[in-house]
Amino acid sequence: MEEPVTFESAGGLKLSGVIHIPDDLQPGERRPGFIVLHGFGSNHSAGNTATPAQMLCEWGYVTLRFSMRGCGDSEGEFGRIICMDQVEDTRHALSFFLDRPEIDADRVGLLGSSFGAAVALYTAGIDPRPAAVISSVGWGNGETKFRAQHAGPEAWKRFTAMLAAGAEHREHTGESLMVSRYDIVPIPDRLRGHLATKSVMQFPVETAQSMFDFRPVNVVGNIAPRPLLLLHAARDSVCPAEQSIELFGRAGQPTELHLLTDVDHFLFAEGNDRVRTLVRDWLDRYLPVAA
Repeated sequence: MEEPVTFESAGGLKLSGVIHIPDDLQPGERRPGFIVLHGFGSNHSAGNTATPAQMLCEWGYVTLRFSMRGCGDSEGEFGRIICMDQVEDTRHALSFFLDRPEIDADRVGLLGSSFGAAVALYTAGIDPRPAAVISSVGWGNGETKFRAQHAGPEAWKRFTAMLAAGAEHREHTGESLMVSRYDIVPIPDRLRGHLATKSVMQFPVETAQSMFDFRPVNVVGNIAPRPLLLLHAARDSVCPAEQSIELFGRAGQPTELHLLTDVDHFLFAEGNDRVRTLVRDWLDRYLPVAA
């Protein structure tokens, strides 16, 4: 069963989402759950958000997927994506989800893709409530991620000049300089069809600056001894696999890192059976449906 929901984040902003409830859930029964976080400027209808939420529900977990503020149908200035605001939204989502009667409050995990993975990692690094984390093609250091995405002196100069121009524009006008999503995060043409309906295409430069400054790698060690699964495409066309490798090096145990050769950046939306099997086996070990 899918149940549309809304809940409040900071400042009373209403965020929209969907809860998936397993068909075999019995009255009064409590199950482990997952909150599934979408990627950069996306929303909860995205394939790499809806697909894992449905997959986990089929396996017996209650799941929540929701749109961050400024994304999809959630409230907030559309397209104004600030990393710590998304962490705040995720913590409010946790509070909402943990109060649900179907939820075993001691066994709720976070699963995020790309930007959502970075948010999941940071949230679990500062909040003890998530019982487990699955990071799909995530990143831990905004500056080194951008340096790889804007490789070469000329590309890096253009990117840093965009950040400087945005700061100057805001200082002189009091308004944000808007830029294309592909000037922030380049995506090959062949992968752009994975973008969800209502994806944000224009962002204030402050979004790029917040990502540049974001460092989940600094708090990932705090997740242990809760289990962490890091998944990455070995030849990711958007976010370099080195990001997950560095996260693994900074994480405590138990942490697993898997680099997959036959997937790309939209890993959960690609219908890869190896990904499903890997995640299922990991969950059976660390967060099984039956406690």
